[in-house]
Amino acid sequence: MKRFFIFFFIVLLSAPVLADLKVYITQGSYRSLPIALPDFYSGENKESAAAQEITNIIRANLSRTGLFSLIDDEDFIQDTQTDELEPEFADWRVINAEALVHGNIQSNDKKQIKTEFRLWDVLAEKQIAGLALTTPKENQRRVAHMISDVIYNRMTGEKGYFDSRIVYVAETGPPNRRKKRLAIMDQDGANHRFLTSGDYIVMTPRFSPKVQKIAYMAYFNETPRVYILDLETGQQKLLGHFKGMTFAPRFSPVGNTIIFSMAKNGNSDIYTMNLDTKKIKRLTKDSSIDTSPSFSPDGKKVVFNSDRHGSQQLYVMDNDGKNVKRISFGERGRYATPVWSPRGDWIAFTKMLSGTFYIGVMRPDGSGERLLSESYLDEGPTWSPNGRVLLFFREYPPGESVNGKQSAIFSIDLTGDNLREIITPTDASDPAWSPLIP
Repeated sequence: MKRFFIFFFIVLLSAPVLADLKVYITQGSYRSLPIALPDFYSGENKESAAAQEITNIIRANLSRTGLFSLIDDEDFIQDTQTDELEPEFADWRVINAEALVHGNIQSNDKKQIKTEFRLWDVLAEKQIAGLALTTPKENQRRVAHMISDVIYNRMTGEKGYFDSRIVYVAETGPPNRRKKRLAIMDQDGANHRFLTSGDYIVMTPRFSPKVQKIAYMAYFNETPRVYILDLETGQQKLLGHFKGMTFAPRFSPVGNTIIFSMAKNGNSDIYTMNLDTKKIKRLTKDSSIDTSPSFSPDGKKVVFNSDRHGSQQLYVMDNDGKNVKRISFGERGRYATPVWSPRGDWIAFTKMLSGTFYIGVMRPDGSGERLLSESYLDEGPTWSPNGRVLLFFREYPPGESVNGKQSAIFSIDLTGDNLREIITPTDASDPAWSPLIP
């Protein structure tokens, strides 16, 4: 993806740091906020198609969250196809709108479009956010995602996650000749493309938390290799051959270190590698199987799973391997694939119990365990950049398929609500959510 420059200003007129009008999200319950989002105004500048696309993308982004209730265009009273700055608030209150978005688009002779929007608190009759962006026309989808992030932030008090991407393993072919390729798409499924040819098997891609780079594992002649792919330049670098590696590496919060598990002499332990010096350090030295490490957002702690006390459970340790503490104490079940939330407040995991797989979360000290999904096989959670939404992949029982697929990616809110399939052109597994695009 080529880097491009956006010129923008944020307008906050007579508004506190956070809007008075907000969506309040609590564990397991929230009230969706009625919001009016008329088509962006394009005037006589022949940008009506771009205006419609940007409007539709913003509507879709907000709708998928489950936090907003989009009011039908047919209910609008006020003429929305004008460039008037001040809305008739009474007309919007009549149709029960609590928030209102106005936007317009203009083009210039440099093949650029200028997009402006304003977010209004209808009840308080005041503007609470505004944004203007000038960008090449081909980047209008990203403009829509950035506007969606501003609306989400002002309405929830949390950062948005729409200007981000998802990498995953695209799977095709029969079970005995499965082709697995890396694929990437915007968080809404648009701009889909394959990153590898399928000539070799790829597994468990992971995003760097700071830049648009991906670490992944590939098998050549039954030997695992680790690659780092730079999405901006397209350059791919072989990090090394790691015979015995059991999981592809994850990046540290600053992106200069990777952490992974590797088996030697029949024993699996956790290691780190400094990407600058290539120095490898062993963190665990237990006779058990230690796998699936994930750093905390501050880099001071590591969560992993281990069978050191019998069944497969979750543990947290310092980043030097000291002070190991068990945090999962469910009466039954095994735990795997833990991953720390970007906010540091939750750890997501896969749980296996009585033949059923679950995606769940717990606090870093093991308290507050909640199971969010369950099926024949749910696995591999990954967090949105703001720590509000989880992706995971679901496999269906042998011989079964849904919509022609044996496996698919799903999203679910941290509350356990709003389960949705992320549409992909092939079977899909092992998703990883990027940070917000720089």
